[in-house]
Parts: sequence; structure tokens; C-alpha cells
Amino acid sequence: MLRAMDSHPDSHTESPEVAVAAFYRFVALDDVAGLREGLRDTCAAHGVKGSVLLADEGINGTLAGPPSGMAAVLGWLRGIAGLEALHHKASFADVMPFHRLKVEIKPEIVTFRQPGIDPTVRVGTYIKPADWNALIDDPAVTVVDTRNDFEVELGSFVGAHNPHTTSFTEFAAWVDQHLDPARDRKVAMFCTGGIRCEKATAYLLNKGFEGVFHLDGGILQYLEDVPATDSRWQGECFVFDQRVSVGHGLVPGRTLVCHACYKPVDEAALSSSQYELGVSCPRCFGSADEAKLASRRERQRQVVLAERRRQPHIGGSMPPKRG
Repeated sequence: MLRAMDSHPDSHTESPEVAVAAFYRFVALDDVAGLREGLRDTCAAHGVKGSVLLADEGINGTLAGPPSGMAAVLGWLRGIAGLEALHHKASFADVMPFHRLKVEIKPEIVTFRQPGIDPTVRVGTYIKPADWNALIDDPAVTVVDTRNDFEVELGSFVGAHNPHTTSFTEFAAWVDQHLDPARDRKVAMFCTGGIRCEKATAYLLNKGFEGVFHLDGGILQYLEDVPATDSRWQGECFVFDQRVSVGHGLVPGRTLVCHACYKPVDEAALSSSQYELGVSCPRCFGSADEAKLASRRERQRQVVLAERRRQPHIGGSMPPKRG
């Protein structure tokens, strides 16, 4: 299980087995291929595993390893031109959450598919969690959740608009259809960790919106910083790691995930005839052929056998995803 470092005041006195760092930065990178090879070698030398996306526009990833190894890798990254100010979100894990290292080169570090949108040039105004309540309490502010529909179902800020998207690539079309720069003079947006809002706010500014704001550090920073008694957040926040969801103080939530489609499942889904552990849930039922279903059932069988032997299995936990 992952646990936020800052949510455990005494964690500095412990010796955690695995340190986890989640990070992103929009910056023009000159030699992406060279960075990939250097990062692979550095991680391998320090026992660090995880998943990193690289693009000409920046870096986005989550890595885990021994605390000393993570410090070495982060130090190496901050030695790259443009990444000197790379910020990471630190947490600890009881066991290694990754089975391998994957460093990929992609067209974008978060897929939006809107040419000309460059967060390194212009983005909305960052609002600290401590100031967020005052902003969204203003009736003149249009509050928009930039996340996908299944994430919004678990929780959101009171009064926020849900675009009902299935992927972030649909968000621009929703903006074009539902927001108007002449009417929506102030727009406040938020997402899980902040990365999607970088492109979302850049898109609105490019469309002529003037008062564009986004939650600095995303929902996760808000849940960590703002006491539950003062919070405007309702429900849980879906996260792209083995915790599945978190609440205030980044305490792991009660949400489970379907290991076939990696979407959250509630109690109703668990009791559905369309739910089969490791194979399907009501969201993805009927989307796979018999060969795929047989493969999932065999994977689940291997997971159960590994658990009985008290051994880890690559299919037994949800792979981290970002977007």
C-alpha cells in the first residue's frame, strides 16, 4: 500500500523500504531519445522501477525504489537542462509497486490532441489549495472538473460541472459546446494532480477566455492541505495507483477497481452477474472475446496461486496510469 509521506508526521524517523515519486513538468526537451537511455541506465543502476513518459513537451512519470536510489535518480533528472526545478510528490510503499521499468517516448505527456496548445508558453493562474474555497464559492465563477466521467462519479467539488468525457481528448469539444468567453468570465478548473489543467487552461486562454484559474497541485494537494472540516470536496478521489482512491489527508479510500478495465467498481457492481474477479465488471462486460476472457481467467488463477504462496504477481495489482 502507498502512503503519503506528508500525511505521516513521524515518517522521517522510519526507514521505509520503498520510496515513491510522482512528477511531471512541461518543458521543451532537446534530446528525448538521449534522455530515455540515460534515465534507463540511471534507474537500473539504483534499483528504481516505474513508468515514465517523455515527449518534446516534457516529462510525466512515477518511479519507486530504495530511498537512496530514488534520491539519486531525482538528482540525475534535475541535472538535465529544463528539469532543474522538477517537483515531485513523495510517498512511501510497504512493497515495491512496480515490476519493471518502462520509459516511453510519446507525442504528448498527457494526450490532448490540440495542436498549438503549449503550457510552456501560457497557462491559467495557479490557485493554492488554501485559496481555492474562496474562489469556487464566488457565484460568478464557473467551476469545471476536467477529469473523466468515471473519476467524477467517485467525488468532486460541490457545484462543479461534469463534462461527462470518457477521455481527456474529448474535453476541448465540451468546452467549445458549453463554455462561452463572453458569458463565463471566470473559469476555475481542477484535476487529480494538476497535469491535465495545464493543457485545459492553455486551451481556454487560446480560445479567448480571460479569467482562467486552476488548482495548484490538483485535488491531491487540496485533500492533503485543507482540513475536512473546511473542505468543499465530496466523496473520494480516484488515483492511478494501487490505492485506487483517497480521501482527506490522502487516506486510502474504500473503492475497489476492476482488474480488467482498471475502472472503479462499487458495491452494486460487485454483486452484479456481470462482475467476475479479474475478468469483467458492468463497465467492460461484453467488450472482450472468448480468447481474451480465457486469458484474464488464467491470469486471475495465477494471481490466486501467487497469493497462496505469499508471492507477488504482476497481474495482482493495478498498473499506474496517468492522463
